[in-house]
Amino acid sequence: MKKQWHLRAADEALAGRLATALNCHPAVAAVLVNRGIDSPEKAHSFLNASLAELRPPTELKDMDKAVGRLARAVTSGEEILLFGDYDVDGTTATALLFEFLKRCNARVSYYIPHRLREGYGFQPRHIAEVALPRKAGLLITVDCGSASHDAVAAARAAGIDVIVTDHHNLKEPIPAAVAVINPKRRDCPSGLVHLAGVGVAFCLVIALRKHLRERRFWQQRPEPNLRALCDLVALGTIADMVPLVADNRILAKAGLDLLGSVRRPGLAELMEASGIVDRRAEAEDVAFRLGPRLNAAGRIGHGGLSVELLTTESMERARSLAQQLSELNSQRQLLEKQVLKEIDAQIARRPELLELSSLVFAGEGWHEGVVGVVASRVMERYYRPTVVIALNGSHGRGSARSVPGIDLYACLSACEERLEELGGHPQAAGLRIAAAEVAAFQAAFEQSVRRALRPEHLMPVLTIDAELNLSDISAELADQLARLMPYGAGNPEPLFMARDIHVVSSAPVGTGHRRMLLRQASAPAGPCLQAIQFNADRPEEAPAHFERMAFALRWNHWNGSRSLQAVVAGTQPAGCVSSAP
Repeated sequence: MKKQWHLRAADEALAGRLATALNCHPAVAAVLVNRGIDSPEKAHSFLNASLAELRPPTELKDMDKAVGRLARAVTSGEEILLFGDYDVDGTTATALLFEFLKRCNARVSYYIPHRLREGYGFQPRHIAEVALPRKAGLLITVDCGSASHDAVAAARAAGIDVIVTDHHNLKEPIPAAVAVINPKRRDCPSGLVHLAGVGVAFCLVIALRKHLRERRFWQQRPEPNLRALCDLVALGTIADMVPLVADNRILAKAGLDLLGSVRRPGLAELMEASGIVDRRAEAEDVAFRLGPRLNAAGRIGHGGLSVELLTTESMERARSLAQQLSELNSQRQLLEKQVLKEIDAQIARRPELLELSSLVFAGEGWHEGVVGVVASRVMERYYRPTVVIALNGSHGRGSARSVPGIDLYACLSACEERLEELGGHPQAAGLRIAAAEVAAFQAAFEQSVRRALRPEHLMPVLTIDAELNLSDISAELADQLARLMPYGAGNPEPLFMARDIHVVSSAPVGTGHRRMLLRQASAPAGPCLQAIQFNADRPEEAPAHFERMAFALRWNHWNGSRSLQAVVAGTQPAGCVSSAP
């Protein structure tokens, strides 16, 4: 797919002052300026992100009510039930709360619904079928519950108090719970709107620990070190693809540092099963190795497996669970390929679909657990808002994904009369729909997207931070760039551009990838740079020369050693790059 190249023009004077003050490479200073970091003080804070800089969790609306009620349950020995979502965000948040409350000697259990048998979210049935049999006096929703009015009402009628912890978009009125902690509430002054569900749960734990300290609770038992829970926060935050800015970046960075010295048996075994050995895990590992395996439990099996993996203290049990999750992930990949194959066949039969501004696909018998992954793949391939629906008789459940710049949740909300359920974010959402409504929904969604669309939304953009000569690249530059991690939404991996690139050698590798050795043609005696181009067009036939190349610069770890490597993001002939301030 054709991409628009956008070379950012960082303020040279400001970048120069930062480079001098920080004693860093000019390219690193340019990246910082492009991220809105315009002073040495801000740069130091960004590069040395610390848990001490987290915003006060007590500013979250209803936090005082939640802490007071939960502390009473902890100290009185009341039965506490955690009700979590089945994705990585929900299962890590559930594991986090469960582990902390166990350290408080609380009477606590958890429940993760089965995606296929029960569907998404906290429902009235869960009071009669789960909460009452467990004699729960307090129920805490984790990464869900903001729209569960009927379930909260059923709990109240049964004499069970509910605390909602969530981060999904919500509408007024909010459920009549003891507390609804959701930074997206209109009346929430915290400024923590980007938190994932696990981040909200972590805030609850921080506030609860402080409250219990003030009540001298920890005089009778060791006070937990909350830094030890940051591995779970990083997993859920990165896997849920919330913006890695401000508090999210601090939490993700602290958690990834913790993964470098894994103490949790389940994560140690999962990292080994994922091929992450002899090196620390990075955000990319969470997104593409650990996260999919944890998610596979909720998609294909049962999300409770992930919580058990994350909380078990037995290495033997952890090894068994890690293997199960890897096998479930392999099944997920096969199911995903089958659905993608059917969608490709639909497009081949009806190529006019690609003239639309949005894509909606529905199929009988598609596995509900993979439609979200498939929607992401289709969106990335054809670059437009996409909805994929798994039909099962008269109803279907679907997932939607969007391109940057289009608020998916808003577009879907405009079609809400065609939907039975809707929840999500600007870039990702889930829905339930009657099969008879799919065609009408498709038309309404197309109109809604068209109203929000501008032409540039449908062309992916390569945003380039700076131009480099290959001679500018060094181990010192790569080390300095690594301090900008973790990368993700809101803090994308820096891309650089080089001109006049000669391909010294090239060979296909893996399935559709190309490994190359590059040199600047204008400097035939200059240094060479290893490069990898994923999903290359005809990987066995590399051109001898690239006029321009966009790439990220990374350390490639292999067999205990590391080497510099350019990860090619795009190649273009001269004249295709546009500059902008």
